[in-house]
Amino acid sequence: MKFLVVTLAPTLFKNEKQQSYAPYVKEMDMWFSKVDEVTIVSPTKYAGALLLASFQRKDISVISIPEVAFNSIGNSLLSLVNMPLIFMKLLQEMAKADHIHLRCPATITLIGCVAQIFFPKKTKTAKYAGNWDPKAKQPLSYRSQKWILGNTFFTKNMQVLVYGEWPKHSKNIKSFFTATYRNKKISETTTRVFNSENNFLFVGSLVSGKRPLYAVKFVEALFKSGVACSLSMYGDGVKRKDLEAYIIANNLTEIVHLFGNQSEEIVEDAYKKAQFLLLPSKSEGWPKVVAEAMFWGVVPIVTKISCVPWMLGRGDRGFLIDAELEIDVSTFLLSLENRNRLNEMSKKGMVWSHSYTLDDFEAQLKRLL
Repeated sequence: MKFLVVTLAPTLFKNEKQQSYAPYVKEMDMWFSKVDEVTIVSPTKYAGALLLASFQRKDISVISIPEVAFNSIGNSLLSLVNMPLIFMKLLQEMAKADHIHLRCPATITLIGCVAQIFFPKKTKTAKYAGNWDPKAKQPLSYRSQKWILGNTFFTKNMQVLVYGEWPKHSKNIKSFFTATYRNKKISETTTRVFNSENNFLFVGSLVSGKRPLYAVKFVEALFKSGVACSLSMYGDGVKRKDLEAYIIANNLTEIVHLFGNQSEEIVEDAYKKAQFLLLPSKSEGWPKVVAEAMFWGVVPIVTKISCVPWMLGRGDRGFLIDAELEIDVSTFLLSLENRNRLNEMSKKGMVWSHSYTLDDFEAQLKRLL
């Protein structure tokens, strides 16, 4: 099988290896292990910092395309010039492929969504990593991709992998997931103990979309209410300096700790010691850290976005918040007194998360291909 990937994630040639964003590489290695030839169509330059990993395969063919961005007048003009060239290149590569795989949503994959229409007989998959909620307010580019992918008149022989279960979808749409741990890890999990420690975690980028400051203020409010608690934050980003300044200004250095980016092993150890995960994010596709936390029995506290209500069983496996600090803290304080309920949430979360492992993920990939 000649497998073609169309993605915005840059493919960078460093140290004699093809590299890209680490979580994406980890997943694509599993796809690539099941096919004969791999071609990636993507940008091959990236100016910012990126958590990189090398692809396991050494025989990947990379087709370079310019990035499409409309964040300035200059970039918009350049992108409009480049889009027809990208479209033609996609048509050429799709004609050679046996299976077309789109990594959505992105402006480049919007072009790919249009190009795949011309190949109705080829088998195709699209991994829609964003929020598939039909009621979500999203950019036109995202809404256009969802419409094309879900329209069986234009999109044929395609399985669109989306996070969560949504009503009134076409036969193209398949509920899917992302996994972190193998089945063998389940034996390492133990019953979570909820006591007076109340250790909170934040795992993710320190950017405005993840609302890390809200997580700090949430724990600060609990502490001022007399609750013994602490917050460990794993991740880095542009908001780190603002967080550090807030923590110092409000005398929170004893209860809030910033650890930056850490290895999977260190983060896993943090999950094993925590009772609660805070993720007051504005937008998510499949919030991987929520599934990871639940795997170890950590009770998540997450905003009502994307497929999160489904993941949390509408509140049976965790707390759904509205990012209204006073209301969220008051509600949580009442629940904190009911340790039996917290134990039940933890157990139900583990059972749910243990059914979404890498072993199951690989089995699903075999069926898709």
